[in-house]
Amino acid sequence: MAAERFLDTNILLYGYDLNAPEKRAVAQSFIERAWTETGRTAISVQVLQEFYVNFIRKGHPPADASALIGDFSLWPVIDNSLALFRLGISIQARWQLSLWDAMIVAAAQASGASELLTEDLNHGQDYGGVRAINPFLQEKIG
Repeated sequence: MAAERFLDTNILLYGYDLNAPEKRAVAQSFIERAWTETGRTAISVQVLQEFYVNFIRKGHPPADASALIGDFSLWPVIDNSLALFRLGISIQARWQLSLWDAMIVAAAQASGASELLTEDLNHGQDYGGVRAINPFLQEKIG
């Protein structure tokens, strides 16, 4: 079964950010949906890696980061692979994205998701069947 949505790293990070209460509330609603709507929200190994590094960088203990990674790993997770990397390179060239953003789009495509929740890409832009949604904007698409 394909996922419906894919969460970028910033959504997970805001879910635990006490300094951004409005974004935290929005992010937590999507994290909660990932738990209650089993299999409908995907992430990637890249998202897990970025979350781990940035969560610790914000002062959280590595043990807490590891525990959360274990929890998030219960969701559909797209693995890094050579095929995904090649797809990311083609996406990078097609839409002139950074490689890291292109890899997120590639993972979202691989998950089957039609929505990519992120604040890093153009809101509403369709990237080969995956629409970027910035959930922190006042006016959302769909």
